[in-house]
Amino acid sequence: MAKLTKAPADPVDVADSYAVRLMQHLVVPTFVIDPKRRVVIWNRACERLTGVAASEVIGTSKHWQAFYETKRPCLADLVALDRPEQLPEFYPEYAARGHNGLGFSAENWCRMPKLGNQLYLAIDAGPIHDEAGNLIAVVETLRDLTDQKRAETALKELATKDGLTGLSNRRSFDQMLMSEWARAQRTRKPLALLFVDVDHFKLFNDHHGHQTGDECLRAVAGVVSRHAVRPLDLASRYGGEEFALILPELNCDDACAIAEQIRRAVLALGIVHGAHGAGNHVTLSVGVASHVPGETDSAPDRLLSAADQALYAAKRLGRNRIVCSDRVLAEFAGLGRDDVPDSGQVPGSSPRKSA
Repeated sequence: MAKLTKAPADPVDVADSYAVRLMQHLVVPTFVIDPKRRVVIWNRACERLTGVAASEVIGTSKHWQAFYETKRPCLADLVALDRPEQLPEFYPEYAARGHNGLGFSAENWCRMPKLGNQLYLAIDAGPIHDEAGNLIAVVETLRDLTDQKRAETALKELATKDGLTGLSNRRSFDQMLMSEWARAQRTRKPLALLFVDVDHFKLFNDHHGHQTGDECLRAVAGVVSRHAVRPLDLASRYGGEEFALILPELNCDDACAIAEQIRRAVLALGIVHGAHGAGNHVTLSVGVASHVPGETDSAPDRLLSAADQALYAAKRLGRNRIVCSDRVLAEFAGLGRDDVPDSGQVPGSSPRKSA
């Protein structure tokens, strides 16, 4: 009887089998979908990254469930569908590397439902074609950049946040004011600015100590920040005991109403002052200005100066009050005062800096 010999394996089959085993053992989280967007490979690194076993997704189109709580395409799906125009809809950071050629790259926060946490992933997805140019698969690889992203965010916050109060710092305020000024110029809508100053703060520090002074500033900052409720509102520490609030698209009356809410909220905190020459509790003086920039207003100097002068007036008129820049003269006239600030003063030159 003739001895049976095993037929030699087809080199293509051997190569395919080797490629699959290699992909399974890659340290890079990887999965592969077919042209119908069904998972054909879900490697072990991908299991570790997502907490989803290969048996749960192989042969299905449920790979999105490993990354998101609601159904949406993964990057590999957009490659398979050849939909580069949908990248901005699903990814804040992305790049298309060629029409139906080299695939797409993207970065995104993923919810990771199985693990119950969030990961920031760098994603690459590329198509595989046969010799005739037909799509046979899409490979998606993933890199966990969560630690780097959080460190980057922390550094950005350090650059834009005030260390004591957690509000935006002066640099961030200046940038936002310029941006909102330019937008108000385009839209022909008002831009309001509040300067908020803690009355007799130097006396408070001298009487209670700097640590208690810091606690006072943090409490006031909390009140100010709670009134920056809209997406483009910005509360910042302008310097020392002075805070600033940018309020786009508000006229002076509406801005004054918010200023009064802030003044009353701080008074309601009941922070004891008691220093000689000050009242029983910590109070605020607030200067309010609002302006619709014209074509010739290249910078917000006029708005800054108006809010500055309104705050100076609030101080001179007895503190613990709101003064709108439109009514400075009327406020002084109403109390029979003749020390009206010079309208030509520039920000930072007024005597109010002595608080």
